[in-house]
Amino acid sequence: MAAPSADPTRPVTVEVVLVKAGRTKIRYPADLLADDGVRIVVRAPWAGDTTRDFGFVRFESGDVFTEYYWRDRWYAVKEVRDARGRVKGWYCDITRPAVLAGGGLTVEDLDLDLWRSADGTDVRRLDEDEFAQSGLTERDPEAAAAAVAALDELESLARGGNFTALLA
Repeated sequence: MAAPSADPTRPVTVEVVLVKAGRTKIRYPADLLADDGVRIVVRAPWAGDTTRDFGFVRFESGDVFTEYYWRDRWYAVKEVRDARGRVKGWYCDITRPAVLAGGGLTVEDLDLDLWRSADGTDVRRLDEDEFAQSGLTERDPEAAAAAVAALDELESLARGGNFTALLA
């Protein structure tokens, strides 16, 4: 059943909760932009206390994230814009499918990530070492296989040119 899209004249705030290894990694408020029953879209300013420099991108005060979550996919895609509105790129988390309930949007981070630069020339898989060390393959082989398949799918989209269609 499709849920109604958020009313842009009355912003609805949800709390995004990112869980990792059974513990809350971060929580932050975000404006609910849309919810069609499958895909949830929220917008939030950079939630970090300080600048985070990955070497290939910096997340810093003034950055705005438009975040796309799915109830039926094992990933989340976060479009990152600077304070002037220029797209820096997309940071993708491999997660279990999202759950939106009681004003909270909860996702479980499965350690794998993907970065795609704004111009599409830099696509990189991230944190595969953390994923290997997480023990998920032994604890939950089906979830581990779904996570790897999701990363492969996102990388294929990011390299093949259909990436932004995923967010349309």
